Formats: sequence, C-alpha cells, structure tokens
Amino acid sequence: MEQDQRILARITEMVEDERGLRESLASGEIDSTTEHQRLGVLERELDQCWDLLRQRRAKTEFGENPDDAQARPSSQVEGYLE
Repeated sequence: MEQDQRILARITEMVEDERGLRESLASGEIDSTTEHQRLGVLERELDQCWDLLRQRRAKTEFGENPDDAQARPSSQVEGYLE
C-alpha cells in the first residue's frame, strides 16, 4: 500500500503542476505553445501512473503481488480505448 500512496502523491503533484501551467498561461507568464507541450508530457505521465495504480489494485484484488505491476510505455497506455 505504501507504493500506492507514492503513486497517488505523484498524481496529486502532477495535477497541481497542470493547474499551475494553466494559471501561468492565463497570467501571461508562458505562451500557449509552452503550455501545450508541458501539458502533453504531464498528461502522458498521469496516464501511466493511473494505469500502474489500476494494475496494482487488480493484482491485489485477484490475490497476486501488486509489486509485479510494471509501468507501461506511454505509447501503450495512450493507445487504450475508453
């Protein structure tokens, strides 16, 4: 569970970073191109973190070792259909 808490803490940090980027754009500190690039990186990393957390929870639910879950490449995670 400690690892899950670390993942959730990282997710919270990234959400705060997203908010900060949007505020920086609104205040004119950064331009929209910079915001778009940085948001893209954050969104991919967020998707990877959520995917890893879901994997860990599924392994726990089915009696497997959650530490066997591995972060998947963003190209794989981004390819999922909702």
